[in-house]
Amino acid sequence: MSLVMRELLQLLDLECLEEGIYRGPSRNIVGRNVFGGQVLGQALMAAGRTVEGRRAHSLHAYFLRAGDIHAPIVYLVERLRDGRSFATRQVKAIQHGQPIFTMTASFVVAEDGLDHQEDMPEVPPPEGLVNETELRARIAHLLPEKIREAFARERPIEIRPIDPINPFAPQPQPAQRYHWMRAQADLPDDPLLHQSMLAFASDFALMGTAMLPHGVSFMQPNIQAASLDHAMWFHRDLRMDDWLLYQMDSPSAAGGRGINRGKIFSQQGSLIATVAQEGLMRLREVGEKY
Repeated sequence: MSLVMRELLQLLDLECLEEGIYRGPSRNIVGRNVFGGQVLGQALMAAGRTVEGRRAHSLHAYFLRAGDIHAPIVYLVERLRDGRSFATRQVKAIQHGQPIFTMTASFVVAEDGLDHQEDMPEVPPPEGLVNETELRARIAHLLPEKIREAFARERPIEIRPIDPINPFAPQPQPAQRYHWMRAQADLPDDPLLHQSMLAFASDFALMGTAMLPHGVSFMQPNIQAASLDHAMWFHRDLRMDDWLLYQMDSPSAAGGRGINRGKIFSQQGSLIATVAQEGLMRLREVGEKY
């Protein structure tokens, strides 16, 4: 198992400080602040550890402050309801005495019922596509040396984009994209771990979808970007060590914000999750303080 994969498992293996209180480490995954997917995955893990006999079916979260990658995060879990079918938890993430994130998650007992889904789009299979780590390595030389290593760093989730985009030379295009993703190692049979890891992975590339029609990217110095919220609905069982297709689109951007939607399919065509996120995407003058 690779070092980055071991680090992700350590991120999600929270320390229990007291009943309903957990602590997780932080890592520099995508930049100078805590990656939103890290907080999502850890918060879902914290909530799920207070529930028995149920699996998460939805979460709704808000990012309140930028997280400090050099400090651990404390998660406070409040039991809002334990019914016969559903259990609801509220999670608050704390750093330096202030809330940086809040989430409500709902868990449900498995049951049979009416079943339908949207068809999986027809796209090239993951075999034969170039993974994101290699694509980043090809253009890393365009960055200053001090941030080059972080940009090209291997990630625990292998991502293979379909029609990859050069973030240093973006061109206006329709607000939709796809990539295949999976964990870089076989995982234990723990449904909560797989759901938490999917929450972690769901934050990769999603917010940038709303930038595609405008020909801008995170790598431009005049873009201020941040995730504002995140919602997920889990429809069917999943395994993060199998290939999953992430279909993303953005129906609108206005007022300095863009809305992004995602559908996640198994390689066999099952729709396993739906995602929605609004992101801040402001154009600034170069050198202007945010």
